[in-house]
Amino acid sequence: MRVKTPYIEALKKQQEDGANTTKKSGEQSNPSDRDLSPKKMSDSYHKVILPLAQDPWLLDNYLNANGHIRLGTLFMDLDALSGIIAYKHTGESVTTVTAAVDRITINHPLKELCDLELSGQVTYATGRSSMEISLQVARVPSNGSEVLKEDILMTCAFTMVSLDPSTKKPINIPPLQINTEDERRLYKLGENNYNAKRELSKTTLRKQTPNDQESDLIHAMWLKQLEYHDANSSVHKPNNVVYMDRTRLYSSQIMQPQYRNRHNFMIFGGFLLKATFELAFCCAASFSHSRPIFLSLDPSTFDNPVPVGSVLYLTATVAYTDPPLVDMYAKPNVNDDHKKTQFTKVQIRVDSKVRDIEHGYAKPTGQFNYTFLLEKSIKVIPRTYSEFMIWVDARRRVERVAAVIDDSEFAGAPSHGAPHNGKRGITE
Repeated sequence: MRVKTPYIEALKKQQEDGANTTKKSGEQSNPSDRDLSPKKMSDSYHKVILPLAQDPWLLDNYLNANGHIRLGTLFMDLDALSGIIAYKHTGESVTTVTAAVDRITINHPLKELCDLELSGQVTYATGRSSMEISLQVARVPSNGSEVLKEDILMTCAFTMVSLDPSTKKPINIPPLQINTEDERRLYKLGENNYNAKRELSKTTLRKQTPNDQESDLIHAMWLKQLEYHDANSSVHKPNNVVYMDRTRLYSSQIMQPQYRNRHNFMIFGGFLLKATFELAFCCAASFSHSRPIFLSLDPSTFDNPVPVGSVLYLTATVAYTDPPLVDMYAKPNVNDDHKKTQFTKVQIRVDSKVRDIEHGYAKPTGQFNYTFLLEKSIKVIPRTYSEFMIWVDARRRVERVAAVIDDSEFAGAPSHGAPHNGKRGITE
């Protein structure tokens, strides 16, 4: 179970603790004699079977209107599974939260309903507060055999952080003990990912201006806008070019306790994944007037917790289209057949913020980046400086993800073209 205590009981206890003025707060509640000895990867391994092909009532919770698997619900399960794995590694005396989703990738689209196996383990932990958890979703193998590579439907990596329950400050956890070559490979991937994120934090647009190449692209798009608005020009904005500010979709909702995490008063990270994914899907559909095909969740962050009872605001924007409207620096690619097939990759950015019910404060809670494939040629163009920065940030992310895919054995998404073998991938 994701939660251990009925909400009414947790609420009563919170009220009683609040009325107890003799109780000290802010003191470290973690015992100093916690066992921080190294643990094996296998110690945290956990597997869950979803018998979707056998249980129609369970399947009912996972289906969308077209009878396909609802990805947002699977994302909730993956976040819950990452929590279980994290606590198997750290023990129950800490508070563990989702800090980031490094990537969720569709490897082999599900073409028929079947039982699913969700599994994973901690694959990177140095002994500090954070750990990387690698997960996969696969068809349940027959007769207890090993999962085949072609049966892996989805792979992903979550970054979890452990905190002291009272002070909410980061707290050390057991490091990993590496025993095999395969474990060493997985650990190295996690280490590379951790170092890449650290380097990336030094070059964000909040700290560095766009480079020369990006500045040239911004100027070229600005000239294109002038051309579109010049009454004396014969060039007019094509129908398949859409201004970024026209692509936005918004949502707001009160955070109810039914979607709380195991600590009772904060919202479960998987619910935020589901909510942002479904708004991103709607944004891509509204932008293209077509049914988007989900390719990946690109590196996304959970910046602040979302309290139960608060109001969550989400804003989805088409941040980047590939191929872009203007890119004089694009590298030629022999496999790039988008001009023939007229397919477009679109990156949707979903920004989230939370306010208390009285709307006395507001704070950002995360940024989520989803990539979809559209079966048509369509472009987005920014108009304001803020929109140009969103475009540049998304372009950088696309280039980084492409480099990761080139080096990964889990490269499952099509590049600039139709899904594998010309067949449809996964939609919503």
